[in-house]
Amino acid sequence: MGMTMTQKILAAHAGLDSVVPGQLISAELDIVLGNDITTPVAVNEFKKAGFESIYDNKRIAIVLDHFVPNKDIKAAEQSKTCREFANAYNVTHFYDVGKMGIEHALLPEQGVVTAGDCIIGADSHTCTYGALGAFSTGVGSTDMAAGMATGKAWFKVPSAIKFELVGKLTQNCSGKDVILSIIGLIGVDGALYKSMEFFGEGIANLSMDDRLCICNMAVEAGAKNAIFPIDSVTVDYLKGRSEREPAFYSADDDAEYEKTYIIDLSEIVPTVACPHLPENTKPASDLKDIKIDQVVIGSCTNGRMEDMESAYRVLNGKKVADGVRCIIIPATMQILRECVERGYYTAFIDAGAVVSTPTCGPCLGGYMGILAKGERCIATTNRNFVGRMGHTESEVYLASPATAAASAITGYITEPKEETL
Repeated sequence: MGMTMTQKILAAHAGLDSVVPGQLISAELDIVLGNDITTPVAVNEFKKAGFESIYDNKRIAIVLDHFVPNKDIKAAEQSKTCREFANAYNVTHFYDVGKMGIEHALLPEQGVVTAGDCIIGADSHTCTYGALGAFSTGVGSTDMAAGMATGKAWFKVPSAIKFELVGKLTQNCSGKDVILSIIGLIGVDGALYKSMEFFGEGIANLSMDDRLCICNMAVEAGAKNAIFPIDSVTVDYLKGRSEREPAFYSADDDAEYEKTYIIDLSEIVPTVACPHLPENTKPASDLKDIKIDQVVIGSCTNGRMEDMESAYRVLNGKKVADGVRCIIIPATMQILRECVERGYYTAFIDAGAVVSTPTCGPCLGGYMGILAKGERCIATTNRNFVGRMGHTESEVYLASPATAAASAITGYITEPKEETL
C-alpha cells in the first residue's frame, strides 16, 4: 500500500521503510517548540524527570508571544522561567521582546522550520507548518519536555482525508474563507486525528500566506496535522530562508484516503464563523444586521504581510465607525517594520485603529482587547468558543482580514467588495 505525504515524513523520521495508519512509532524531531505559557510547564516537567541536558540547542525554539510585553506579575514570572532555561542551555532560537513575534508566523519567516521536517510544539496551532510540506502537530508540555531532552516523540500514524482544490478564489476571498468553508462543511470533529492533505491545480492559485492560514486552522476540524504538496510557491518561499536543507516528499499514487472532498475555490464566498464554534459558518452577506463593538486583525492565523495588505486596502482613506474599537496586530517584528515602511501604520492610525506590537493577546482572552458582557467582536483569530475573548456572555465572529476591516468601517458585519481589494 502506498503512503501519503504525512506518512512518508513520519516513516523517514522513524527510520522505517513504511508505516500504516494506527501504527505507533517513535520519531526523530527536527524542532521542538514552546511559548511563554507552555514552556514553563515543560521546564518543570523537564526538571522533575531529572533531565540535565537538551538534545540540541539549535533544534529547540522558545517564543515569548502570548503575554509579551508582560501584562502582569504572573506573565513576567513565566517569561523569566523561559529566559533562565534558554540561557542555561544556550537555546539559540529564543525570541524575546524586540525580536519576538507570534510563534507560527515567526518560525516560517525566520527559516527555523522547513519542508520535510517533523515538528512538535506545545501549542495546538503548530499544525501551521504543513504549509511548507512539513509534518507538524501540537502536543502537551510533558511531550515538549521529553522532546527537548531526547529529540524524540511517539506518534500514532494518522489516516488521511484528501482535499482536492480546483479553480481560483475571487479577489475578496482568501485562505481564511477557504478553511472556514471547509470546517463548516466537515465540522469541528470532521478530521479527528486525521491528516488533512491538500491536492489539485487550485493550490497554485494560493499564496504561502493562504496556505499557512489554512493549515493553522486544521486543528479546528480536529485534525492531527494538515499538509500541502511542494510546488514552485514552496520552493520560492524556502529559498534563502531555510537554515537547514529542506527535504521534499510527495504522496504515492496509490496512497489511501478515508474520504475525498472537492473544493471549488471559485465558489468560496467571504465566510464568517458565528458563535460559538468554528463550524457555525455563514456567508458574510447573510450577517449584515449583526452590530459589532470590536475588530481584531492579527493572530497566528492572519497577522502576516498579506493580511496587513488586505486590511490596508480596505481601511486606507476610510474611518472606523464610531463606537467600534479596531485593533491591528502584525504577527512579527519584520512584518511590523514593513507596515511602517509602507505607510500602513499611518493609514491605520488615520482610520482610527490602534496598532500593537506582535502578540497573541486578545485571541485567547489574554490582554489587548478583552470583551465585556454582551459585546461582539469580529476577529481574524481561530477560535470563537464561549468566553474565548473575555466575558462568557460576549461573542466572537471569525472572518478574514478583508471582512474584518470592512466591518470596522460600517460597524456591522460586512462583506468586502472586490473593487476595494
